[in-house]
Amino acid sequence: MSTTLEPDAPTRAVDRGQYLLATLLVALGGYTVYDATTLNVGFGDPVGPRAFPYVVGSVLLVLGILLAVATARGDRPQAEEGEDVDLTHPADWATLAKLVVVLVFTAATLGVLGWAINGAILFAGSAWALGSRTLVRDILIGIVLSVGSWYAFYVGLGIPLSPGILDGIL
Repeated sequence: MSTTLEPDAPTRAVDRGQYLLATLLVALGGYTVYDATTLNVGFGDPVGPRAFPYVVGSVLLVLGILLAVATARGDRPQAEEGEDVDLTHPADWATLAKLVVVLVFTAATLGVLGWAINGAILFAGSAWALGSRTLVRDILIGIVLSVGSWYAFYVGLGIPLSPGILDGIL
């Protein structure tokens, strides 16, 4: 009687990134649902301010759980056929750091500089962080987009965005 040794079953690598994302989705969804319970509800509105956070939080919870289950089953992200991104290549942390700096600067100076200036800085800074070499063009496009969106919100929707140092000019 001959015995043959069967090769060991292939070991699957644990995709910690997917589990981390699933954990973040569940935590964010849980916090959103919890936070919705603390909102004050008026008696005149049948839907109230809680409806949207409940929906968003519930969707985040379900997506996080589904992602964790799919990851546990061995599902791995697949690149699309036309996609030219190499999923085995490490992240570009320098670009990510530049984008974070631009976003933090925008958030920190929004009240002082206002949306029209900050939007232009946000656009031009993001374009620079992602590799654009045409700074003047990026600034001009950012100015057009930010001033245009400021007027769209203020005039079109009636929602005032911060004018900052341009108060009285816009």
